[in-house]
Amino acid sequence: MLAEPFYDPTKSYEENFTAGPFGAFADQETVTGATIPFGIPAGPLINSNFVAAAFRKGFDICVYKTVRSQAYPCHPHPNVLAVHIPGNLTLEQAAGELVADTHYDQPLSITNSFGVPSKDPAWWQADMKKALASAGKGQTLVGSFQGTKKAGGTVQDFIDDYVLAAKLVRETGTKIIEANLSCPNEGTADLLCFDVERVKLIATQIKKAVSDAQLFIKVAYYADDNHLHQLVKEVGPVVDGIAAINTIPATIVDTQGKQALPGEGRLRSGVCGAGIKWAGLDMVKRLAKLRAKTKTHFTIVGVGGVTQPEDYFEYRQAGADEVMSATGAMWNPLLAQEIKMKKEAYE
Repeated sequence: MLAEPFYDPTKSYEENFTAGPFGAFADQETVTGATIPFGIPAGPLINSNFVAAAFRKGFDICVYKTVRSQAYPCHPHPNVLAVHIPGNLTLEQAAGELVADTHYDQPLSITNSFGVPSKDPAWWQADMKKALASAGKGQTLVGSFQGTKKAGGTVQDFIDDYVLAAKLVRETGTKIIEANLSCPNEGTADLLCFDVERVKLIATQIKKAVSDAQLFIKVAYYADDNHLHQLVKEVGPVVDGIAAINTIPATIVDTQGKQALPGEGRLRSGVCGAGIKWAGLDMVKRLAKLRAKTKTHFTIVGVGGVTQPEDYFEYRQAGADEVMSATGAMWNPLLAQEIKMKKEAYE
């Protein structure tokens, strides 16, 4: 049975931002026990109140939602809808249409479309410092960021903005920073993470400018082995970690076959949850093999479809050094506690 989500999809982003988190994340009860390499990726933890609640509930690695070097608006409500997928969301299925509604049930998959909103840096830097201060012993905050394209700007302008955003995150005291390269609204011809040459440029310039931070990159699913090999070969020696995956994009319609998410450019949006677990696991296994083959040493963060404790252990066995859950954690705020209890039982 699904619990009340800590991010309420029936409310607007601003309502969640101001009044959230909800459900069990709203209480002050703290989960005890040893820390584990499990947490919540960029997205659901939209400010320090959400981060502090996640730390209290035993999510020991929390990623503060992606920020920018300037204020940026959120897409119109609704931003989250349920998607009903029989089994795995294959790439063939994702090439077609998926029907979305507001009936959230198990196995849970959703689509989310926010547009990577951001407050002004002066605001989010102060708030990220608060989030960092809420971490308990052994817990880690990661600061996610991305560049913003500007009208008439050059490729170098875009890269420079990534570097600026990285610097602003590091100024908060956060020692691990994560470059979001997997959101469709900031890509080149496709998702930015698929442009390996540009990813290498961005990563190299960030590492040069922010040399005292660990740099992780967040990527999507790579269907082609050679393409993924190229990424690991070129970027693996530069970065400290690779988080995979974000979502699988698909065309989202309502029960009448019309665009489900209102607004220009929102016909396609990312799908996450149980339906993409296969893709996250597949990426972890392939990244682990390529890491060994190329003799690189980056951390592998497995993300996608972790909705029950068994999923965490499956990811770890596949080669993930760290595991994260967004959709599963949103509707089960006690997921980290359940994993820790099962881990203790195994030991």
